[in-house]
Amino acid sequence: MEGTRQQKIARLLQKDLGDIFLQYARSLHGTLISVSEVRISPDLSIAHVYLSIFPTDRQEAVLEKVNSDKSKIRGEMGNRERHQLRIIPELVFHNDETMERMEHIDELLKH
Repeated sequence: MEGTRQQKIARLLQKDLGDIFLQYARSLHGTLISVSEVRISPDLSIAHVYLSIFPTDRQEAVLEKVNSDKSKIRGEMGNRERHQLRIIPELVFHNDETMERMEHIDELLKH
């Protein structure tokens, strides 16, 4: 169970990372990246960021590029959060598979 501080920081990071990825996706012509969820560790040192990437056929390539640019993204986040957070958490990116699971369940229910 997350504490109130963890939840507040997770929401703050989700909002700012959403803005960062809005600009970041412009360089990946035709790709949309949204931050669906952020989970932060109890010591606030690691943030697990779940990304929804459209179109779905480019998910692996885009996630690989995001991971290679992780330090730039963390640096940009540091510029935005420097007055709110003492330490900027390490970012761990994950592909959010919620939509795929929902589509799979829909397909199962149709049969």
